[in-house]
Amino acid sequence: MKLYITAPSPFARKCRIVAREKGLADRVEEIVADPYANDPALLAANPVVQVPTLIAEDGLPLNDSPVICEYLDALGSGPRLLPEDGPDRLRVRRIETLANGALEMGVKLVLEKRRPESERSPSWIARWTDNMARALDALEAADLRADDLHMGTITAAVATTWIGFRHPDFDCSRGRPRLAAFTEAMERRPGFVASRPA
Repeated sequence: MKLYITAPSPFARKCRIVAREKGLADRVEEIVADPYANDPALLAANPVVQVPTLIAEDGLPLNDSPVICEYLDALGSGPRLLPEDGPDRLRVRRIETLANGALEMGVKLVLEKRRPESERSPSWIARWTDNMARALDALEAADLRADDLHMGTITAAVATTWIGFRHPDFDCSRGRPRLAAFTEAMERRPGFVASRPA
């Protein structure tokens, strides 16, 4: 399998962590691609030229980190990171969705801040910052535990670390001590250590 990534992408990082947690690291070749340069191999696999993109074992290209992670989860060994059905699946998906929402707001902020200052929208920056903070507050309230490994907890830790990495002026830990302690514990797992954003 081939996984197209960029080193700082939190969405690619989720997939990289899942591959390691599910014992698939030796079956997934990580390929650094530049989506902004329309990397030809990435473009051939994904018409919207986004990372992560996985070429599955049967050659089918998969994009969008939840889809890729679900595929790797089903393919790999060990306990399921995404329960197959029922209330547990909804609980995990809820946490994953909150964390993905925080990431999406953070990505919008990064892209907005790359625009010339005269083209930036202060109202959108404020709204996205508020939305990101509220999503992190909801994760704090969820009282996540590092010993309860699933797609929600993986995504929450990835989001918290990435927001701190990309938005050093935004203190994720302020008012969120449980989320900070949880993230610190998750970041000690080997799959997290091997995929830190750079």
